[in-house]
Amino acid sequence: MFDDQNNRGQVKPLHGGNLTAAAETFGTPKDGWIDLSTGINAACYPNTDITENALRMLPTPGEVEHLLHAARHFYRVPPGPHIIAAPGTQSVLQNLPLLYPGRRVVILSPTYSEHRHTWEQAGNDVVAYTAFDELAASDIAVLVNPNNPDGRRYQPDELLKLAETVELLIIDEAFCDGSPDLSIVPHLGGGNILVLRSLGKFFGLAGLRLGFVIGAPEITQALEERLGPWAVSGPAIEIGGRALSDQAWIADMQETLTDQSARLNKLLQSHSLSIVGGTELFTLVETDKALNIYNALGKAGILVRRFEDQPHWLRIGLAGAENEWQRLAAALNAIDNMGE
Repeated sequence: MFDDQNNRGQVKPLHGGNLTAAAETFGTPKDGWIDLSTGINAACYPNTDITENALRMLPTPGEVEHLLHAARHFYRVPPGPHIIAAPGTQSVLQNLPLLYPGRRVVILSPTYSEHRHTWEQAGNDVVAYTAFDELAASDIAVLVNPNNPDGRRYQPDELLKLAETVELLIIDEAFCDGSPDLSIVPHLGGGNILVLRSLGKFFGLAGLRLGFVIGAPEITQALEERLGPWAVSGPAIEIGGRALSDQAWIADMQETLTDQSARLNKLLQSHSLSIVGGTELFTLVETDKALNIYNALGKAGILVRRFEDQPHWLRIGLAGAENEWQRLAAALNAIDNMGE
């Protein structure tokens, strides 16, 4: 069991990507910041031009349906489950608990902290467990697959069996685009499984604020009512539909991220950092020098992710341009030399 009573509903979750705070702590580096703290693809989807109408006009039902058609194809949604678009999955996390008051919610942890935060804010009884088997027989079970930050993975057949024991199973697949065979979506039959997807990670379009919810129509339609009309912007609809339909870019990026992930792991291992998990977009290392490494990288203008509740962990994302890789390697070399 993983349950910190002192933090229940009281502490606002911390996230990566806060370069303003990093600059206040470490100063602004002369060569600029390299942000490896978020797990967002640095090589974002490039074809982001938009028409004037996307800015001037409210989205039409036809434009939304075009986006959803592309999403159904990319996520391999079978007949039966319904799909809706949302202005980022964070908006879904804020609204979904309001549809299920008074439930006992079990979350597979440690994981993305907003899941627990939003369910507790809505007044639900939330318990966090570290073991997959402990999720069974709860009202609502929540997990991230592959998990953030440790990369734990669960196969569709395991998840389908878990769903038989709970009222509702919520699966956040934010990091699943690089491992599409892991997705539960093609195996959905309606029922009590709700899946969250996002364009923020693999596509690198976090600022676009576009996500999707896939599941039983009665759940997705209730969420859609809460989100209100025109919830997704015209630019998000236009760019999102294009990105999800660009099969050549998607296939190339999946291969690229696999190669880049292997490169990052090799680099970290060469500096005696113990890899304990990860996905195609980040690697989790464990070291008793985590705070020292975090600070040394920060002084070198490289931001990685620390975890207050796991002080020996660092999550490190993929660098982008080659000069960023070289800066990361140089900073790690300097850290090694400091310890000699």
